[in-house]
Amino acid sequence: MSKISRRKFLKSAAATGVAASSLSLPYAAYADDHAILVGGLHDLSGAIDFAGIPMNQVMALAVDEINANGGVLGKEVKQVVYDPQSNMSLYSQYATQMALKDKVAVVQGGITSASRETIRPIFHRFKTLYFYNTLYEGGVCDRNEISLGTTPAQTVEKLVPHVMDLFGKKVYTIAADYNYGQITAAWVKRYVEQNGGEVVETEFFPLDVTQFGATISKIQAAAPDMVMSVLVGTGHLGFYRQWAASGMKSKIPMASTTFGAAGSEPIIMTPEEANGIITCYGYYPTIDSPANKAWLEKVKAKYPDNTPILSELSECTWEGMMIWADAVNEAGSLEREKVLEVLESGKTYNMPSGQVSIDPLTHHAIRDVYIADLQNRVFEIKEKFSQVQPIDTQQVCNLKETPNANVHYEISLDG
Repeated sequence: MSKISRRKFLKSAAATGVAASSLSLPYAAYADDHAILVGGLHDLSGAIDFAGIPMNQVMALAVDEINANGGVLGKEVKQVVYDPQSNMSLYSQYATQMALKDKVAVVQGGITSASRETIRPIFHRFKTLYFYNTLYEGGVCDRNEISLGTTPAQTVEKLVPHVMDLFGKKVYTIAADYNYGQITAAWVKRYVEQNGGEVVETEFFPLDVTQFGATISKIQAAAPDMVMSVLVGTGHLGFYRQWAASGMKSKIPMASTTFGAAGSEPIIMTPEEANGIITCYGYYPTIDSPANKAWLEKVKAKYPDNTPILSELSECTWEGMMIWADAVNEAGSLEREKVLEVLESGKTYNMPSGQVSIDPLTHHAIRDVYIADLQNRVFEIKEKFSQVQPIDTQQVCNLKETPNANVHYEISLDG
């Protein structure tokens, strides 16, 4: 990962944000009859534009590469982009427009679970193939959706025993108070207990909470061996800063299921605030492989002055476009059923993240995952796990038996 100064990042993000704020109306929504349209539906302004902007940049890079390699079915691919502005009403409006007016061949988009569950049923209804490229809590069972982001059974299951071996068995969990945070916190508890530990407290916070003084005092009193953070969003960055300012960072170590997941936190925060936080994801820019190094060079070449901060979310968006294009070309058709048959064939793809295939039973990715320790704004990879299955979602979803499923299960952790 190239080192980016905090000042440069903030300046770049501000400039990009100003540009993105003008994108409430679509651009490139119409193409000539010979082009194949693909939809990008990411937050380019609003509360989580820090995640959406890099995803959109990487999608554009993938479109360029697909076209440089001859396009899809010998035709040029063109990107239709809308900015839902972190607004669920706009997500619904633009998803409908993409499916019915633009008639895109595929959509890459959605970031939060709320946005996914707003647009997923729309694309299912209108049979517009949909790729969701964000790590999430698991449980979507929908043959029309390909989920490339990791689930708790792929990452949290690996992270918990790793940090318990390092730090101890007494865990204090802090989590965002919504779907992802609640379900992931439950998985943390499950895995801690399976590994002989104890969650002494789980505390939830609305996304707009920015002050954590009382919680820091509670953690200090509880004296856990470690803190597990399932916090989300810019407001919750306050916890990490207040934790460091309180002097607790040097006393109680921390791991997180979310820190740096969208890439921005390690750049926004100082090393003194962020060093030593351990995470587990399906992609880090520091993966030492020819495929990743080549990809990083491509990203830098396309965006030399506003290089996106890369994370699992943006890299999986690249994967989504490249896997879709490969499947269409192999199928010899844009027909959804034929493309799905290729996606369900078990083909393995060599990606910047490592080896990736689509589980035909759940349409979730089987992928390599990594544990990393953040030091001086660089994720130092400590451990790799190959071809990890999404076993949480496999518990509730079998698309061979229920190919018409259209549901997001909340996976039961009872028993």
